[in-house]
Amino acid sequence: MDFRKHLILQRDSIRDALAKLNILGIDAILFVADEEDKLIGSLTDGDIRRGFVKGLTFETPILDYIQPNPVFIFQNDYDAIEQLELFQRKSLKIIPIVDRNHRIVDILNLRLKRSLLPLDTVLMAGGRGERLSPLTDNCPKPLLKVGAKPIIEHNVDRLINYGINRIIISIRYLGDQIKAHFNNGAVKDIKIEYVEEENPLGTFGALSLVDSFNTDNILLMNSDLLTNIDFADFYKSYIESGADLMIASIPYQVKVPYAVLEINNGQVISFDEKPTYSYYSNGGIYLFKKSLLEFMPSNTFFNATDFMELLIAKKKKVIHYPILGYWLDIGRPDDFEKAQNDIKHIKF
Repeated sequence: MDFRKHLILQRDSIRDALAKLNILGIDAILFVADEEDKLIGSLTDGDIRRGFVKGLTFETPILDYIQPNPVFIFQNDYDAIEQLELFQRKSLKIIPIVDRNHRIVDILNLRLKRSLLPLDTVLMAGGRGERLSPLTDNCPKPLLKVGAKPIIEHNVDRLINYGINRIIISIRYLGDQIKAHFNNGAVKDIKIEYVEEENPLGTFGALSLVDSFNTDNILLMNSDLLTNIDFADFYKSYIESGADLMIASIPYQVKVPYAVLEINNGQVISFDEKPTYSYYSNGGIYLFKKSLLEFMPSNTFFNATDFMELLIAKKKKVIHYPILGYWLDIGRPDDFEKAQNDIKHIKF
């Protein structure tokens, strides 16, 4: 989104403001700034109407019409998530994003985006997808369509919906097709970059190919997942927990159709009639501190299990986040068929 369409300079006229507000339609709010884009106030149709009622005219300076203390959020502010929840409860939709000098650097439209997560994100998209052959013989698995668009694009669009604006895609098998599909991300108004694995490096191994990360925390996920995970709640839970690594997990229950005996030295000491045991499987989505990258080997196969074992051995805090919504790993033909049916009914 071109945020400058919501900006108007303090030296501009009320006629200029009305013309801009008319173009903005349902998003009709302007933020008044000085010559350096420093936020001064906000202006709506209602502010102008109330000004006319008080006797102001088209020749009255724009500063006489404005609301001088508009809400805003700081760029890359970890506390912004809770602020946004408050703004949403107050039905505020258009929020300026400012730097520490209060210069407007972007505009968040909560009608179009749910949040503004300060996360560089890596999507793993280098696998061969052999179990889905022949569908993947000439097409990388992430580009197989589920409904109207490729699997990976469902994930990219959902990440964008949560305000993530830098995505790094790790590619190998038929990776040029993925690069051609997204290019640099400009068409989606974000930045998309690529790292290329010459040999398989595992879920976490490809991170060593990324030159640098701009955020203190990193989101990593497999690109062949279909999920409606709430990334904002995932991130908020991660920050509140103080974890070094948070793993999205899938609740899995095993029902035993018989009584289970507890045995001690051959003696039955208790039994549980037809119990249900709950387990949690790895959901292929991870949030972790950037500082942990120093523990990872360079350009070496390094899977998620290797990373978890390393952190546990180093007494780091590794916790899980159960996905209570929809999640499907599209690895087999029946998974792919299920996804085609489910996409018609999933609320994203």
